[in-house]
Amino acid sequence: MKTIQSLRHAVTTADAAKALNRAPQTLRKWACLENGPIRPVRINGRLAWPLEEIAALLNGGR
Repeated sequence: MKTIQSLRHAVTTADAAKALNRAPQTLRKWACLENGPIRPVRINGRLAWPLEEIAALLNGGR
């Protein structure tokens, strides 16, 4: 059986910042200036950070 966690394709800014060892404000700045190594998607007006892109960044990509 799939859990809700396994169905998630993106995480909140706070969760992404924790995974990337950055401040949440840094990720918000990346989104605002469109100059970060990954780009968020907007879901209901909120930023959501794709798990695939976070994993790629952590594995030495981009």
